[in-house]
Amino acid sequence: MFTTRPTLQGTFGMVSSTHWLASQSAMAVLEDGGNAFDAAVAGAFVLHVVEPHLNGPAGEVPILLAPAGGEVRVLCGQGVAPAGASIAHYRALGLDLVPGTGPLAAAVPGAFDAWMLLLRDHGTRSLADVLKYAIGYAEHGHPPVERVCWTVETVRELFESEWTSSAEVYLPGGRPPRPGEPLRNPALAATWKRLLAEVAAAGDREGQIEEARRVWRSGFIAEALVRQAERPTMDTSGERHSGTLTGDDLASWSAAYETPATYDWNGWTVCKAGPWSQGPVLLQQLALLPPELPRYGSADYVHLLIEGCKLAMADREAWYGDAAEVPLGELLSDAYNAERRALIGDKASYELRPGAPASRAPRLSEYARVVARDDPDFDPLGVGEPTVAKSPMPPVPGEPDVGAEGATRGDTCHLDVVDRWGNMIAATPSGGWLQSNPVVPELGFPLGTRLQMTWLDEGLPNSLTPGRRPRTTLTPSIALRDGVPVLAFGTPGGDQQDQWQLHFFLAVALLPHIRGGLDLQGAIDAPNWHNDSFPGSFYPRGMRPGSVTVESRMDPEVVEELRRRGHDVTVGEAWSEGRLCAVAQNPETGVLSAAANPRGMQGYAVGR
Repeated sequence: MFTTRPTLQGTFGMVSSTHWLASQSAMAVLEDGGNAFDAAVAGAFVLHVVEPHLNGPAGEVPILLAPAGGEVRVLCGQGVAPAGASIAHYRALGLDLVPGTGPLAAAVPGAFDAWMLLLRDHGTRSLADVLKYAIGYAEHGHPPVERVCWTVETVRELFESEWTSSAEVYLPGGRPPRPGEPLRNPALAATWKRLLAEVAAAGDREGQIEEARRVWRSGFIAEALVRQAERPTMDTSGERHSGTLTGDDLASWSAAYETPATYDWNGWTVCKAGPWSQGPVLLQQLALLPPELPRYGSADYVHLLIEGCKLAMADREAWYGDAAEVPLGELLSDAYNAERRALIGDKASYELRPGAPASRAPRLSEYARVVARDDPDFDPLGVGEPTVAKSPMPPVPGEPDVGAEGATRGDTCHLDVVDRWGNMIAATPSGGWLQSNPVVPELGFPLGTRLQMTWLDEGLPNSLTPGRRPRTTLTPSIALRDGVPVLAFGTPGGDQQDQWQLHFFLAVALLPHIRGGLDLQGAIDAPNWHNDSFPGSFYPRGMRPGSVTVESRMDPEVVEELRRRGHDVTVGEAWSEGRLCAVAQNPETGVLSAAANPRGMQGYAVGR
């Protein structure tokens, strides 16, 4: 198969991420003797600096980690709804949906504590060792990618008139940053330097990390976050609101380890975060596949995957969340999926059809709405969280879709690492991006907006509930062969993530291997697609039944056959679907491999 880049192979270590500076920083940690977990933490903090339109320290991150010789674990860096974030409070403000921006949408920040827990328990480097790369890029600057510059341009009016603390960072000299000119964030650099100074006297490596966690929860960082949450802020409702985050909320929450949700398919075991994420959607899609698959890439194959995705996503809407018990065992059972598989016919379905596991009647939010083609909210690249969208500065694609009134949609990052000892990690950092909330002036980064994924209906698994996690779209993956972790992968893209990951994983599993290893780059480069036949997770929560968006590289005969079967097909740009990253290891030979997505022109793999 022709690929844009080679699948990298070596024996020392491999990194793949959505930005080359994060990949190389993580690799520098490996070269310095650190392990995959040290490298991932360093790369993650660099991503906060170089992809600020896609993630930040006050965002969230689910992490899948596979320590050499140990069990795969989930490290949940998704914070909960604050104690004051009740449905009654939001309804009293006249809201039917949680705003897409502003402090009302802010959950308890989760990313920082998750990275600290990972470094403490599985890393070997000091906090100063892993933060020095991010501090350097924040203090001395980095040449921003075009999409950072375009994103800032689209929110310039909002920053100048309302979010003035953001203007101080992202409108240097009164204008957006420009490609090739170093972009600095001195406030962020100062935050991490102050943090290191405050923890220096805390003793050994673990003691300093624990002290950093305390400073985040109850020290100067917590105090600044709470002050920001209390400031009335213009949001997507068109009004100024204060948030509900308090010092008690920050002090009482911490990241935690969990057992992954898993599914066995054709000799593989795929591991995902639980149904507080959309991760089990990938497992349900695998469970819905018939014993014999149509020819890879054929119209039958694409139709089967699209229709299976619709069923899995309908179940996500009805059953996933952290506010109620999720019948995941039933949703992944053979009997349930045989019954659901029978619903897939020759024609495209335009219905949202959640199942009834254990004879429980499904219930959906009354505020999910259909988005028509002529609706200004319709975006053929996704009603949720676009990953590579068109920009007003062609031919360079833009990333988030941002409106002047603060109606914004951000995206996400991804990072995978495998080291020479066999440690492996997949992480999908997101949230807390520059267009989510004003920059906290004392800290150099904003709060997140993940609560927008909850519903203001009572009694749903994903209802806004104090102390419970919003159902996140973030969904990294680790796959095992014969019980041994061999593949870590993931992608940005909101609701599209587990669609693109299914296509990637099946390509890895079904297509010929190369040079004795998996054809990771070929699977990433293969033409991709997505559908929007379910309520989007992002404000304003729209859906477009029957929609399918494909890359123009897809076989025209396949496109026409999909249309004949009733799919409402939009043909997008040739390289517009997905931003996958992947690393792998062959436990028999010790050979490591990695690949990264060419779409967007910023993701890179590195290794030797």
